[in-house]
Amino acid sequence: MLEKLKRIDWAIVIILFLFMAISTLLVYSASVDDPLIHLGIEKIVLVYAVCFIGFFGFMLVDYRIYLKLYWYLYGAGILSLLGLYVFGKEMNGARSWYSLPGNLDFQPAELIKLILIISVSSLLARREGNRLELFRDVVPIGIVVFIPFALVLIQPDLGNAVIYLVILLALLWIGNVKYTHALIGLGAAVGGLFLFLYLYEHFHEAIYLFLDSHNKAHWVARIDTFLDPASASEKDKYQVTNSITAIGSGGLFGESYLHGNSIHSNFIPYAYSDSIFVVVGEEFGFVGASVLLLLYFLLIYRMILISIQTRNQAGSFMIVGIVAMLVFQIFENVGMMIGIMPLTGITLPFVSYGGTSLMINMISMGIVMSVRLHPEKTLTY
Repeated sequence: MLEKLKRIDWAIVIILFLFMAISTLLVYSASVDDPLIHLGIEKIVLVYAVCFIGFFGFMLVDYRIYLKLYWYLYGAGILSLLGLYVFGKEMNGARSWYSLPGNLDFQPAELIKLILIISVSSLLARREGNRLELFRDVVPIGIVVFIPFALVLIQPDLGNAVIYLVILLALLWIGNVKYTHALIGLGAAVGGLFLFLYLYEHFHEAIYLFLDSHNKAHWVARIDTFLDPASASEKDKYQVTNSITAIGSGGLFGESYLHGNSIHSNFIPYAYSDSIFVVVGEEFGFVGASVLLLLYFLLIYRMILISIQTRNQAGSFMIVGIVAMLVFQIFENVGMMIGIMPLTGITLPFVSYGGTSLMINMISMGIVMSVRLHPEKTLTY
């Protein structure tokens, strides 16, 4: 045990504690003016404390155990997604949560991200660094990811579904996919994008009526706001417009913490969750936002170093998958608040208030640390 403690990357631990302090300040500020969602500092710290227990617990357990049990984890994850259609709780038009005792909610789509990282990493490690074959490796791995992707997409939860694809692409690339297969995939993706844009433009009304009949008309509004903001209604671009205004109003150093006339408190929905970056920009300005992004950079940098130093290829794959997951979430969350990415329900890692999301991110960091604490062993199948 003492030997393990000596190998802990304390820089990562310190960064996570800094995130806890930042998150506590921001979430409290974002909710203090709303009596319906007011989140006291004690509650925020308690949630983080529980997540830190998960971090240290998974850090001490040999991560190779999860790699060997990936089929069981994957099966349990798929069952949790299917169970939503019977036992799930609908919130904001999506059936994505289970109600748990103690007024808690659990979102399986968040857990699936980590399960997919473990599953795909285990499958890739079996190739022992050899080039991936299209039908023997790439297609089966693609199917493993596509099943939860489809189940989450129809909830609907576009944000988490897209993250699954990002994880797949990152792991296939680092897993030694053939360049020809990568080019074919890139060509198919570009072709699919142009086909989507063509169909969306020429059959816009039919698409809207179809989605509206399934209570998903807000998808069209979000796409319209991103692709053609000039023609979008004020109602549809309400959040993006106010988010940009709030971030811009922060200037260089922000408008001071907990000021009385904050834009985020009055005009930004879910400022304590998906829109937490708006609070950073408005109250701490460009400097505060830069410091937050610098912490993310340092965290990713430390993770990449661990991935390079580990002798176990499966462990390295897992870290790459976690890095891809976090980098995309950061880019998408910040991007949608400043208008360069479409709106999705993706939280800002370690900062947004959300029990399931925070717990999965902290467990992911625990697994990263576990890779550092168990570098010498090899995985046997």
